[in-house]
Amino acid sequence: MEIIHVSAECYPVAKAGGLGDVVGALPKYQCKAGHIAKVVMPMYRTKFLYENEWTVDFKGSANLGNWYFDYTIIKEATNKLGFDLFLVDINGLLDRQKIYGYDDDSERFTAFQIATVSWMSSWEHQPDIVHCHDHHTGLIPFMMQYCYDFARLNRVPTVFTIHNAQYQGWMGWDKSRYIPRWDLWKRGMMDWADNINPLASGVKCASKVTTVSWSYMDELRYNSNGLEKLFEYERGKCVGILNGIDNEVWNPANDQYLSEHFSVKDVAKGKQKNKEALCKQFSLDPEKPLFVFIGRLVGEKAADILPDAVMSSIHNTQGNANFLILGSGDTNVEWQFQQMVEPFKGMFNAVIGYDETLSHIMYAGADFLLMPSRVEPCGLNQMYAMRYGTVPIVRSTGGLQDTVVDMGDPDGFGIRFNNASIFDVDYSIGRAVAVYQDKTQMEKMRKHMMQIDHSWESTVDQYTEVYAGLG
Repeated sequence: MEIIHVSAECYPVAKAGGLGDVVGALPKYQCKAGHIAKVVMPMYRTKFLYENEWTVDFKGSANLGNWYFDYTIIKEATNKLGFDLFLVDINGLLDRQKIYGYDDDSERFTAFQIATVSWMSSWEHQPDIVHCHDHHTGLIPFMMQYCYDFARLNRVPTVFTIHNAQYQGWMGWDKSRYIPRWDLWKRGMMDWADNINPLASGVKCASKVTTVSWSYMDELRYNSNGLEKLFEYERGKCVGILNGIDNEVWNPANDQYLSEHFSVKDVAKGKQKNKEALCKQFSLDPEKPLFVFIGRLVGEKAADILPDAVMSSIHNTQGNANFLILGSGDTNVEWQFQQMVEPFKGMFNAVIGYDETLSHIMYAGADFLLMPSRVEPCGLNQMYAMRYGTVPIVRSTGGLQDTVVDMGDPDGFGIRFNNASIFDVDYSIGRAVAVYQDKTQMEKMRKHMMQIDHSWESTVDQYTEVYAGLG
């Protein structure tokens, strides 16, 4: 099959979160399975753009309401990512460094979708599947079916994958003029709560809707930022498929970011060496258990409770634990962590920002990973941690409860709790400190989790079944 993935992110081109990781890996493994998978995304001005070779594949023009624009499609020349990568350039809209965060994001991503569909409609052939990811591409299924200029695409099946339903791309109906000539009788296919809602439109118009874990699929029917009734109504065409991780990138035996490699056979020794290097860099004690948090410092991740939870745990363990934070987001949370560095020197440190190299070293050197998320559609961090023998401490939500089994259960290897609260996090850290002192149990848990298969191969098979059912 020829599968066209359309996304706002793709690692290592441009990434803000798990969406980028998924779109950077799924097409690669689909190609390995014998399919022809391609990725189409905006041409941001990123380091990847300037460091690689490109060829011009297509030049065209389209309109965003009364504004007519030219667009250019360029293709990465060497297939270095394992799949064909196409970037859409629109001067004045997509030629920026950041992915999101601009006042005209609605215009930027609407124009990107229009250009993408316009380009596909010019092909002599038709792809087998157009696979759209999150609200930035949610209007594509509508355009393919109900825009007159793109009528030749209306029989091409579409799949819409929701990576995070909290963000929906809302637009006022005054911006309906952006959409190329469309069937006005189909207004309801874009509407939700008297707004154009690209995420809702993707759910309504796509041939099939997937989410990135089984539990998240269920959660959307009672917690989806206003779309609960829609997911209940459309549940018949929705399916949860758990994300995988790229075992070629995330492998402690040959990770390019690690100076000390290890496998399941020598996990204790290997992790200790990485931990010692990490603790030396951040003035922590390598003899104490090391807890880390890696991710965005935002409410969805429950980052707001972490400063108090960490301080409480330092007090309750009498300083018998280390904490290291890597992330950015809420400026107040960032400030709190920065203020904690000096008073808790030797027990706590924080790096505000994102560092790919450091994140790999932290997974390799940490004993425990904290994920108290309020919302976690799938979560990849806990799978990375498990691959590196780091015990995940997670709230029972979304993909976290689908991938982590509490150590109190048979064959359990992680720590789970129910509430995104200071008490629950503090209590779970206490459980972790106790199990850390049992070296035999820690070794058993580490070896068990490192051998769990979260690779993309099995996930690819599930997507193939979804695609085949739409033929």
